[in-house]
Amino acid sequence: MIAFPNCKINLGLHILQKRADGFHDLETVFYPIALQDGLEIIQNDSSLQKDIEFTNSGLTIDAQAEDNICVKAYHVLKKNFPQLPPVKMHLHKVIPSGAGLGGGSADGAFALVLLNKKFRLELNEQQLIQYALQLGSDCPFFIINKPAFAEGRGEHLQPINLDLSAFQFVLINPKIHINTGWAFSQITPNRKRELLKKIVDLPVSEWKKYLKNDFEQAVFSHYPEIKAIKDQLYEQGAVYASMSGSGSTVYGLFEKITHPQLDFPSYYFVKSI
Repeated sequence: MIAFPNCKINLGLHILQKRADGFHDLETVFYPIALQDGLEIIQNDSSLQKDIEFTNSGLTIDAQAEDNICVKAYHVLKKNFPQLPPVKMHLHKVIPSGAGLGGGSADGAFALVLLNKKFRLELNEQQLIQYALQLGSDCPFFIINKPAFAEGRGEHLQPINLDLSAFQFVLINPKIHINTGWAFSQITPNRKRELLKKIVDLPVSEWKKYLKNDFEQAVFSHYPEIKAIKDQLYEQGAVYASMSGSGSTVYGLFEKITHPQLDFPSYYFVKSI
């Protein structure tokens, strides 16, 4: 059985407060984007009877196989479903890792969904969301995989009616790794702002004035190369541009009649969708 985990972007990102458990309460709007990995899971009938055999291709994954989130998804389910048979998994990576696009989170969530379907575990959406939360804060979004307003750690999801199909998305990743812990340490939480779900109801042409990602100020100050990406997207006619998550990917929304002439180093990841 094969699935194609897609990535997401954050439309705005507000850090509201630090919690007693060490996490932060936030609000953001998740929007799915059709940049996809490939994930295949088959039952392993080998006589070796390992629980899971994991292989990968495509972009390099900087982790041991046993630490991959897809493998963790299998083990999370295996605890409650000991009848889950041995499997082989193959993951083909297209979405850059550690880029603010949620590619790893998507892989983990899609692994849960595939295992649920293939082995008829009969888990409903809310149960899958609870398993996904054990894998990471962004994982629950990929269970519903529709535009959603997110609160809490990102697991409290409210689907919203938002259609950006009239726009072309341009994703730029300069292959700079942003440490998420460092990024959060630079933020002064602030609850006293307009709710993001109200801001995204405004025309997209007004988002530039009101729709903000709290991580940008610190990241742009420390990594001016990332700020330069956003500046160039606006110079080339983006209706809206922002960093996604804690970075380092920056995206731009362009009218489909616009043909931006982008000039980035050859080692950058550049994708138009």
